[in-house]
Amino acid sequence: MYVGAQLPKRSETFVYREVLGLRERGVAVSVASVNPPESDLDDPALDALAREAVPVYGRGARGKVAVTLDAPRAAWVRPVRGLFETTPGYWPKYWLQSEAGYALAHRVGGRGITHVHAHMAHVPSTVAMACAAALDVPFSFTGHAADLFRDRSALRTKLQRAAFVACISHWHRGFYRTVVPGLTDAQLPIVRCGVDLDDFAPVAPVVVPRMLAVGRLVAKKGFDVLVRSMAGLPADTMLTLVGDGPEGPALRALAREVGVEERITFAGALPNQAVRDLMAHAAVFVLPCREAADGDRDGIPVVLMEAMARGVCVVSGDLETIRELVTDNVGGVMVRPGAVDELTRALAGLLTDPPRRASLAAAGRERVAEEFSLAVNLDRLQRAFAGARTGR
Repeated sequence: MYVGAQLPKRSETFVYREVLGLRERGVAVSVASVNPPESDLDDPALDALAREAVPVYGRGARGKVAVTLDAPRAAWVRPVRGLFETTPGYWPKYWLQSEAGYALAHRVGGRGITHVHAHMAHVPSTVAMACAAALDVPFSFTGHAADLFRDRSALRTKLQRAAFVACISHWHRGFYRTVVPGLTDAQLPIVRCGVDLDDFAPVAPVVVPRMLAVGRLVAKKGFDVLVRSMAGLPADTMLTLVGDGPEGPALRALAREVGVEERITFAGALPNQAVRDLMAHAAVFVLPCREAADGDRDGIPVVLMEAMARGVCVVSGDLETIRELVTDNVGGVMVRPGAVDELTRALAGLLTDPPRRASLAAAGRERVAEEFSLAVNLDRLQRAFAGARTGR
């Protein structure tokens, strides 16, 4: 069984792709969603997944409290490992999430579940860890970004109790070993968030100076840097920015302030298919990631892999994790996080050099095919599940 914060969720393509990919390989995978899943996703397979997802919490605060009534009474006094790793103010939430896991186990106990895997190392993993303990089956999780840095919860306990932890990068593997030294490679397998290469086939080169950026409108994406850089690019350069989030109003105000409002289309959140189509019309894909003031930062953004698989030249903020995907001036261009002038120079150079864009795009597609394809990483994931069954 897979547990997600919202499963499915439009922006978390890497979660539902794993579920659907495993099912295509004949693996029986049920799904549970901590919060109500997104619906009306313009995809019959995803809408069906949303309908079948087992809810962990009901809607609103009352739904979160009422869910413990589904748990066996004995679970209410079960010791909760990891409680004291969290700040005291978070204890009630951690306890409630653990009880929600026991309640989930009570509801799915007759389904023959043999393993519980969570995406996100905070709430979904707390629920999954308790659920697996109640079912007496192995537990594992995949950590990503904010769930490890900004919103960390009982990470040491989860690392110690997991049969394995899927690492989306070698950087993540090293990070986990700073929390729990001595974890082996078998306990920390590299399992990338994969891209289906058939869905993201390469497209014909684009000549017009049109750029695309996709992501949550939050500080760590560096979209304010991109908006400022637009002021230094030729007047015919256009940008489509896909996504929503709390930084939206500030980014629109910034676009007006620097005089580029008419050259930026704020498209809002779009289905993955629509993003795929927009990539076919972009000369450059830009994601100038950086570390936010609160410590939040990206792992390896899946949308970068998608653009590279699509054969679009990419520009990214130079974070250590992203270097595992993009080699500077080989599979794309990396720029110093937060450096407006450097980003402007990189974009200006690429937009006037189609042969260089084509060379970088071809190498980027090759990199995704060899290391970040869905097929390669489903193989790795299945090996990890098999190892958990045999008690490796």
